Amino acid sequence: MTQDLIKWDIYEISTTSSALTGVMLRGRIRKFGLQNNLNILVENTTDVEARVRVALIHGTKIDQIKSFLESIISDAKLELKLESVSNPVLSKLKVNIESRYQI
Repeated sequence: MTQDLIKWDIYEISTTSSALTGVMLRGRIRKFGLQNNLNILVENTTDVEARVRVALIHGTKIDQIKSFLESIISDAKLELKLESVSNPVLSKLKVNIESRYQI
């Protein structure tokens, strides 16, 4: 029996002046997802400084998460970075380029 892999859309959160790290943002986003029955992955970036990435199941409307982010961080910007990725790595986007690896 084969199982289809879940496809995720990866978004990057940035701001012009507000802090994204050291403010319990990842935990707050996770809790928001749990309370709203929303499948979400969240991680700090390592390839770009002071950003956070979230992944939502491909095709999920982002209005709800976008409104939540803007309610806790007024200058939060949510930008789609990659679309329809299986088993995503959020901290470093180039890891998601399958052609880089051989097994």
